[in-house]
Amino acid sequence: MILELDCGNSFIKWRVIDREDAVACCGVVGSDQELVDALRGRAVGLSACRLVSVRSDEETSNLVSALSEAFSLDCARAETAAELAGVSNGYEEHERLGLDRWLALVGAYHLASGACLVLDLGTAVTSDYVDAGGRHLGGFICPGVPLMRGQLRTHTRRIRYDDKVAERALHSLAPGRSTAEAVERGCSLMLQGFVHTQLELAREYWGDSFEVFLTGGDAALVAGLLPRARVVPDLVFIGLALACPLSRG
Repeated sequence: MILELDCGNSFIKWRVIDREDAVACCGVVGSDQELVDALRGRAVGLSACRLVSVRSDEETSNLVSALSEAFSLDCARAETAAELAGVSNGYEEHERLGLDRWLALVGAYHLASGACLVLDLGTAVTSDYVDAGGRHLGGFICPGVPLMRGQLRTHTRRIRYDDKVAERALHSLAPGRSTAEAVERGCSLMLQGFVHTQLELAREYWGDSFEVFLTGGDAALVAGLLPRARVVPDLVFIGLALACPLSRG
């Protein structure tokens, strides 16, 4: 059994996989201690751990130490590389490419075995292009819906509403008749516009000979626009397995 961790700035996404790569259990936690608590009673049979982290070295080291103390686990840490699993990193300074983004595009190319567009729709939205030969052409980064919403709430005094109101506002994309509807639907339309632009650019490169991968918490907001897209929530973990192959013991 292998413990896999995707350590973001705010949350830690975790899962345990068995010998057949089936997910035995999984979850999302907000701190190192919450992770240890979540794993207690489920850590029987764990033989190894691999992780990807965009946190500081100190924060990541503290997490690794906590897992070692609680479960006697050694953790393999993924690192950005110039080349991995047939994919060449397109950044001029390869170490500057976000590690989670790098693993997601490597995972997508592994699944597609050809040209692909990778859209990660989370707090930030990223897109990446990988051609049929595994050459990463680069990508784009823009604010996601949470950041757009947060900036409007922070810098506009009269924009105040809770998450339940926000969810109800997205039942339609008609012009908003309240501030919540106007903001939520406006942010959603901006996201959709970004996605359409990425598709147009991919078609300029490859015609129709490419696959689209969606990942991230807001993938559902655009999945209906892309009926042929592959929604893969654990795309980063697929790349992580390629970066850190481990024996299950």
